Formats: sequence, structure tokens, C-alpha cells
Amino acid sequence: MSHEQDNAAQRTQAEQDAQNEFRVEADDSEELEYDSFSDDTDTAATATASEPNEDQARITLLETELERTKDLMMRTVAEAENGRKRAMKDREDASKFAVSNFARDILSVADNLRRALDAIPAELQEQHPQVKNLTDGIDATERELLRCFEKNGIKKTEPLDERFDPNFHEVMFETPMPDKVRGTIIQVIEPGYTLNGRILRPARVGIAKSDNTGQKHPSPEPGQTINTEV
Repeated sequence: MSHEQDNAAQRTQAEQDAQNEFRVEADDSEELEYDSFSDDTDTAATATASEPNEDQARITLLETELERTKDLMMRTVAEAENGRKRAMKDREDASKFAVSNFARDILSVADNLRRALDAIPAELQEQHPQVKNLTDGIDATERELLRCFEKNGIKKTEPLDERFDPNFHEVMFETPMPDKVRGTIIQVIEPGYTLNGRILRPARVGIAKSDNTGQKHPSPEPGQTINTEV
């Protein structure tokens, strides 16, 4: 019996040792599994935390590119619109001022008609009906020519008693005039003309030299004018 008891005790001890060893291995396995799970969790958390930052960076980059593209598009549209307006103005100017050289040349015809009328004394017209008829015909021709001028944008200017303006007038002489402010136009030697508001020929004028008001005005030099090229 003693021998059997010893064997039974040995088996019992072996079973206990096996159970203890299994518990240790199980604990080690659980610890390893926990450590592995903990590592995976940390990695996933880090990746999850970095994803919003990357998304925000991409969003910021896309927004910047969008603003840059919008700015470029607006600039392109503005440049195209400005180019269209410039081209339209060039066409309008070409249409308005294409006849400037011809118009400038034909002004001498109007000048000669006016000189012819001024050269015929009123007494002669009264004494001779034929001269009066001739004068009336010249006068009608001048009026018709000026009407054609107006129709095509050519306007006659006779600035008597106006202030001298170098943009539209050319000084031919100065003379003392105590009752006039210096720079006042006292005589129009030759009328001026504009074409659609742009100077075609300056009016040639004489101006007052003295200034009885005590005001100081620049005295233009004889012949002073601007470039009349259209």
C-alpha cells in the first residue's frame, strides 16, 4: 500500500505542477495579447490623430489653389474687357476723325467765302442790286457749308470777349485795353474749328494786354497755341 500511495502522491503532484505551468503560460499569453492589443491601439490612435491634420492641410492647399485660380480668371476677364473697350474706342475714333485731314483742308473754302462777304461794302450792295444778289448767294453758300460742317461734327468757334485758352486759341497780337481784363479776346482774326470736340484748328485772336482789376493772369506769348494734330 505504501508503494501505491507514493505513486498516487507523485501523480497528484505532477498534475498540480502541470496546472500551475498552464496557469503561468496562460497568464503570459494574456499579457502578450494585451501588450499586442495595446500596441495596435496606440498605432491606430496615432494614425487616426494624424489623418485630420493631413486632411486639413489638403483642404488648405486646395482652397489656396482655388483662390489663385479665381484671381487669375478675374484678371483675365478684366484684361479681355479692357481690350474690347480699347478696340471699340479705336474704331469709334477712326470713324470720327478719319476725315480730319480733308476737313482741315476744306476750312480754307469757308474762310474765303467769309472774306468775300466782308470785302463787299454795304453801301455797294445797296446801290447795286446785282452785287446784293451776289452777296446773298455767297452768304447762302457759306451757311450751307457750315450746316454740312455741323452735320459731320465740325463746329465753328468765334471766342470774342472770352478768356484766352491755349487749348483752343492762338495769340496773334496783344494790345493795351484799359477796360478789359488781360487775356480777354478782343478780336477774332480767324475762327477756330473743332471736330467732334477735338481741336481741328485754333482760333487766331488778339487779346487785351492790361488788367485794370489788379488780378494777375499769365500773359500768353504771341503765337502761343497747342498741337492741332488730330
